[in-house]
Amino acid sequence: MPVVADPHGRVNGMAPLSIVMAGSSGFLGTHLRRELERRGHRVTALVRRPTKLPDESSWDPDAGRVDSDVVAAADVVINLAGSPTLGNPHSRKWSQALHDSRVRTTAVLAEAIAGAQEPPYFLAGNAVAWYGDHGSAELPETADTRGHSLMTTVCRDWQAAARPAEDAGARVVYLRTAPIMERSSAPLQQLRLLFKTGLGGRIGSGRQYMPMISLRDWVGAASYLCEDPTAEGPANLCCVETPTNAEFTRALADALHRPAFAAVPAPVIKLAAGRVAPELLGSMNTRPQKLLDLGYEFADPDVTAVLASGLS
Repeated sequence: MPVVADPHGRVNGMAPLSIVMAGSSGFLGTHLRRELERRGHRVTALVRRPTKLPDESSWDPDAGRVDSDVVAAADVVINLAGSPTLGNPHSRKWSQALHDSRVRTTAVLAEAIAGAQEPPYFLAGNAVAWYGDHGSAELPETADTRGHSLMTTVCRDWQAAARPAEDAGARVVYLRTAPIMERSSAPLQQLRLLFKTGLGGRIGSGRQYMPMISLRDWVGAASYLCEDPTAEGPANLCCVETPTNAEFTRALADALHRPAFAAVPAPVIKLAAGRVAPELLGSMNTRPQKLLDLGYEFADPDVTAVLASGLS
């Protein structure tokens, strides 16, 4: 069946969906909720405070509490909740919060979905770090997971936490998200300032592949997956052609009209970045095969387009 959008952007003119979203006040959640509502869907935000508003529902994932009736009544449940990924890489408290905030929220929602008479569709947040370092090998969603870096371990546990929903027969998509290149948030916000001062440069050898995606493609792809009635399993949310770090460095320097002669040696990265150093030095040549097979058309397929979009 050909993919046709109605005036609201909905796939094949589908009926509006009832959506429950965790993490709707975060960077990605704010943009995704706005787009889903623009398309005519009704979004109920899960909030960690008392509320009587019709488009909000209170929950306490730390205590394992969520309104099961609200979840059961939804067509789609989306989890984008989690503590900030930016923090002190040498802090065990930060790394534990990074892990627990994602695993716990996913588990609470997965259990609620599993308890529904007709389990709703579940879009479970995750990240491309699930794959770990694969060198130059291309990584569609069928690739394996390797290594024991902090984020790879988090992503494995994060995905496993959604298993109860799958076991109950729910359709589940894992949003394996690449870093979003957008000037108002990390990492592009910091990199832009660094490159503007002329201190930008490659990291380590620069040969490592560096997944990324523009904000508008992430929102577009997540909305597309939300509306697609056949989507299931992991989905890479990344640009079509993943650049190496050296290619990204050249493209950002060109976009900002600045030189980029500096280079940060791998030993310095390992010392400064601690447990997240493998995320900077490792290589993941990801490919969004699931989205391409489903018919999603990327607005920003390569690093030049991603940066042009993110810096505009």
